[in-house]
Amino acid sequence: MSIFWRNTLRLSVLIVLVEFFSIPCALAQGPDETIIRVDVNLVLVDATVKTKAGQIMADLKKDDFELREDDVAQKIDLFSRDELPLNVALVLDLSDSIGPFLGPLRNAASTALAVLKPEDEVALFTFSTEAELRVPFTNDKTKIAEQINAFRVGGATNINDGIFVAAKYLLNTPPKGRRVIILISDDVGTDAGGQGTRDIVTEAIASDAVLYNLKIPGYNPPGTLFASSMIPGLVNIRKVVDQTGGEIFDVQDVAHLDAAFRALIARIKTRYTLGYYTKANGALGKPHKLDVRLAPSFGKKGHDYVILAKSGYYVH
Repeated sequence: MSIFWRNTLRLSVLIVLVEFFSIPCALAQGPDETIIRVDVNLVLVDATVKTKAGQIMADLKKDDFELREDDVAQKIDLFSRDELPLNVALVLDLSDSIGPFLGPLRNAASTALAVLKPEDEVALFTFSTEAELRVPFTNDKTKIAEQINAFRVGGATNINDGIFVAAKYLLNTPPKGRRVIILISDDVGTDAGGQGTRDIVTEAIASDAVLYNLKIPGYNPPGTLFASSMIPGLVNIRKVVDQTGGEIFDVQDVAHLDAAFRALIARIKTRYTLGYYTKANGALGKPHKLDVRLAPSFGKKGHDYVILAKSGYYVH
């Protein structure tokens, strides 16, 4: 089964379980069993909407949105805001440059993650020269914060594999809600790893994950930034963020780290979820373009308001 259809099947089952709306199905009854056949071509799109001044528009309704696939208008069958539980993959940079900031980061994580709902789950990944899963999905947010304080830093900065490993984990984990990857790093890569930007974008979109970047200060000696810019193949974080519909929170001063982390979590919790049934053929093997906008009465997208949402999805 393809990546796309496997994920849409999982998501369809999820929507049935949380009872947001009834998915059309057919019942076939035998002497000892009931078989439920469910349509599996559901596409979910998360979106954040801002005014041109950058303020979040948090009180929109389904009829306020328009959604197009390959320039064809779609009927929005599912609509919600902060109702689906969150699956958060926290991806932490443990390279040398992050060492002085682990203490404040641990405190910020403890405060920020505490505002998540009890049913929200968090998994913790770290990367330096290599990326690895440290804590699988758990409802125990304090466990995540405590782990951060116990880590030792050292090695290169392999952001490529950090994001990719988290996206792959999400892809292979049955979804229980909306998927988010939070990259915590100074974004100064020194190792291009095994995956390029295109593969990372594809994996993230295939896993229905949105990338958020908490960019924190790092201790980088003179010349480090220039040396990083000369390394071929480093992931274009901005491109992954834009194509998955996320945001970058740039923390210039460690004193503002706690507020920035809490603002990021709040932003995740105010995203809208739109769902529609696609007629796309899984055998086509091409990406499909998505365009989310508001009704004409709100003005022009990009001028009167901004929408952050993934730009497409892939049928493999």
